[in-house]
Amino acid sequence: ILVSNHGGRSTETGRATIEALPEVVAAAGGHIPVFVDGGFRRGTDVFKALALGAKAVGIGRPMLWGLGAFGQAGVERVLEIMQGELKLVMGNCGTQKLTDITGAYVSTPNWRP
Repeated sequence: ILVSNHGGRSTETGRATIEALPEVVAAAGGHIPVFVDGGFRRGTDVFKALALGAKAVGIGRPMLWGLGAFGQAGVERVLEIMQGELKLVMGNCGTQKLTDITGAYVSTPNWRP
């Protein structure tokens, strides 16, 4: 399952995909992997999505920015930066493997169930 709003938040009136993610993960019940995209710009964003149950996170726009600015080298640099940020937040949280990232690391107090 891919949780995506395909730019639907451009008017800032739609729900963010990360807000809908826990609901979709719960509905999938572990039977189907859930991927998410939309608004993920940093490694910390990826960490949060993984903590909320995503199996993969799309980072299309940052990749396009890197490509537009510096071609393949820009895309590679975007990946390096995001991986470095993800490793940093994992270290700060004491998680050594992606499978160690759980919902205990994020709080969603005002989101709809």
